[in-house]
Amino acid sequence: MARRAGGGSAARHIAWMCAAHVVSMPGFAAYSTLLPRLQQEWETNNSQAGFVSGAFFAGYMAAVPLLTGLTDRVDARRVYLSSCVMLTIALGAFALLAQGFVTAALCQAAVGAGFAGTYMPGLRVLTDNTSGPAQSRAVSFYTAIFGLGTSVSIVVSGLVADTWGWRTAFAVAAIGPVIAAAMVSLGMPPSHCHAGPPVRGAPLLDFRPVLRARPVWPYILGYAVHCWELFGSRSWLVAYCFFAQGAQVQGNSSPWLWSPVAIAAIANLPGPPASIVGNEFALRLGRGRLIASVMIVSGILTGVLGFVSHLPWFAIAGLAMLHMTLVMGDSSALTAGMVMNSPPEARGATMAIHSMLGFGAGFASPLVFGAVLDLAGGNASATAWSAAFVTLGAGAVIAPWLLGFARSPR
Repeated sequence: MARRAGGGSAARHIAWMCAAHVVSMPGFAAYSTLLPRLQQEWETNNSQAGFVSGAFFAGYMAAVPLLTGLTDRVDARRVYLSSCVMLTIALGAFALLAQGFVTAALCQAAVGAGFAGTYMPGLRVLTDNTSGPAQSRAVSFYTAIFGLGTSVSIVVSGLVADTWGWRTAFAVAAIGPVIAAAMVSLGMPPSHCHAGPPVRGAPLLDFRPVLRARPVWPYILGYAVHCWELFGSRSWLVAYCFFAQGAQVQGNSSPWLWSPVAIAAIANLPGPPASIVGNEFALRLGRGRLIASVMIVSGILTGVLGFVSHLPWFAIAGLAMLHMTLVMGDSSALTAGMVMNSPPEARGATMAIHSMLGFGAGFASPLVFGAVLDLAGGNASATAWSAAFVTLGAGAVIAPWLLGFARSPR
């Protein structure tokens, strides 16, 4: 079994892995941040732009069963380190080779595949070195810090692109995974908490224990709904703010003091504390009750967000912050519920399915959003933006009833 950390060691491990997680993420939101200028430069429609966003999640979904499932067999650090190398190469390829819709989608898919080997395997490195209440909080902090990493990615990508161009922004992003790999290699102990040597004739990745584990499935499916709403919004929020800004300039409204990129970056900042607080409330009030309440309110606000492009910039910024806060409010509660209910001998496989379905929803969501935007009138139409945001929020309103969260505190 893996060596489990004491209180002080657990805190150090959590802080170290969370820091490495943020450092590995500069490329995560680079494309969505630069989407408006790339869409204009490459003359792509909204469906094509959404497909490039979704290609990240397609690559993630294709790679995560293997890379995260392998952590049941080998030291999770090995998976993490090799994936950091893959992520650096993919971001460098985007910087050098992306010339339009097709090449950008291929590079984004490779970025997603690299990220698949850092996100959940990084969580496995952490959970293999913690136990008890510290493990639940480790999951909470690690998943919550994703929002901070996203904000860092948005800010770095926007600032570097404004100064040196978008290709340099992707090249700078490629440095982060190298640093993260060094941090994990030097700062985290080896993990030995895996299923042991494979049985002769057994499949390399056996997902049957996960399929039989009924208590874990509401959390896995709930996470997919969460990712549909979260990643669809993150992929298009900057573009939506540019639309609102442009429409108000034409209407002679007061100038925006924050840029659309700044609004999107700041909107993500309340996410980490919201996710952590959500998990703490789940421990005290009941996980199902917390998840149902947050999902329903979040879904309603997400649908409303597309109807407020006429409001002053500070109102849009405030609603965007509240929106991202609520969307992130159930993230840690869902993932911690998955870890707590996963079969111990198949925890890596459970994480793989959890992440695959979640990021699979993240693949489809930006694509559907862009398609609805095109079908409903294009990205210059307020009605089209309203319809597109409704597609993000509807599932979150319905899911708590279908998955049983609204009926049971769990």
